[in-house]
Amino acid sequence: MSDDARFEDGAESPLNLGALDPDDLQVIASLVQDAVFPITEMTWRPAERRFALLLNRFRWEDRGIDRHDPERVQSLLVVDNVLRVSSLGIDRGDRDTVLSLLTIGFEPGEEGAGQVILTLAGDGAIRLEIEALELTLKDVTRPYRAPSRSIPRHET
Repeated sequence: MSDDARFEDGAESPLNLGALDPDDLQVIASLVQDAVFPITEMTWRPAERRFALLLNRFRWEDRGIDRHDPERVQSLLVVDNVLRVSSLGIDRGDRDTVLSLLTIGFEPGEEGAGQVILTLAGDGAIRLEIEALELTLKDVTRPYRAPSRSIPRHET
């Protein structure tokens, strides 16, 4: 019998995680909170039924923050089994737009289908209609110092 991985287990290693159910998705959602990405790094491949984002995510799992400045890392977020993509509050024609991801949610439908909702800062959202929940998050670069040199904060 094996134990589940703990949040702390990935502290200094590149992440490579998958989500096949809403509980798994909550872990990934917590790790991509406050990720930023240029609108040009958002891709949907209808023939492959795949939606992908190249994110600059804040390393919330980094426990060494007292030893160095806050870090970000480029990560690939991939959602498979995507049937349809729609967005709200995003000017897809403005190629200079940088979006900030607040969270990822799941609205279940029938027989495993549903909608993955990517909630963005500024009242924007991306809705992915999916046949089955299947996401991956994989770090693809080494961590780098966050340009702001600060930890993202939210008004309460």
